[in-house]
Amino acid sequence: MKKKTQILMIHGGMTFKTQKDYLKFLKTRNISLEKKIRWADDYLDKKLGKDFDIIRPRMPLQDNAKYEDWKIYFERFIPYLKNKFILIGGSLGGIFLSKYLSENKLPKKALSVYLVCPPYDDTLIGEDLAGGFNLKSDISLLEKNCKNLYLFFSKDDDCVPVSHADKYAKKLTNANIVIYNSKNGHFNITEFPEIVKMIKNDVK
Repeated sequence: MKKKTQILMIHGGMTFKTQKDYLKFLKTRNISLEKKIRWADDYLDKKLGKDFDIIRPRMPLQDNAKYEDWKIYFERFIPYLKNKFILIGGSLGGIFLSKYLSENKLPKKALSVYLVCPPYDDTLIGEDLAGGFNLKSDISLLEKNCKNLYLFFSKDDDCVPVSHADKYAKKLTNANIVIYNSKNGHFNITEFPEIVKMIKNDVK
């Protein structure tokens, strides 16, 4: 029986410099009663099909995230990545993977790493990047931990400026950096056919 390609997805989140800032966010954030339909949920399962096993851990304290907490929890999944595997990180999940993979060597290389709108530093629009998620100046180990590295950005992103693509490009030599004219802001999209096609090409 053919072994499935494993995909471990790290979702996004929020960080705050102080507890006061976090509590203010809880009191003022926009709320919605509508179900959110995201490309990273059922759409991805349907489009990739039975040859893939998608693992979606719920990272600790998503709305007030701390890097050390996420690191501990992420490392519990690593021993289970036995087949060919792909890592996907969105937004805060993207910079989490950037930081982790640039500071730690995986026991086995990932087939591919996809970073979707990952911040590079604290120059975000309307948000703080805190909680220990800051990158070191040398992130070259990130490329050595995978066979293929992709980063996606959007020119109309209202959270992570497209200038962060240039910052990554200056630090990485073999990364595939893709910039879209529009992905409905901060990749608030229900479908993402481009990433599906790339993932399928990776495993051929």
